[in-house]
Amino acid sequence: MFLDEKNEWSPPEPGRRRLSERDETIILWSVGAFVVSLVIAPIGGASVIQAIYAVVAG
Repeated sequence: MFLDEKNEWSPPEPGRRRLSERDETIILWSVGAFVVSLVIAPIGGASVIQAIYAVVAG
């Protein structure tokens, strides 16, 4: 285990925001896009597999 004898780390000041409003907006939009892709991607993947099967099976 590491012991910081110099005590170089200090906690952030209370009440101070870490992210700007623009950063929060970007994070929320990206999380939303990933959640939507979790729903849509499996549906698209299944249709591609069905199309390949239809071509191969004739």
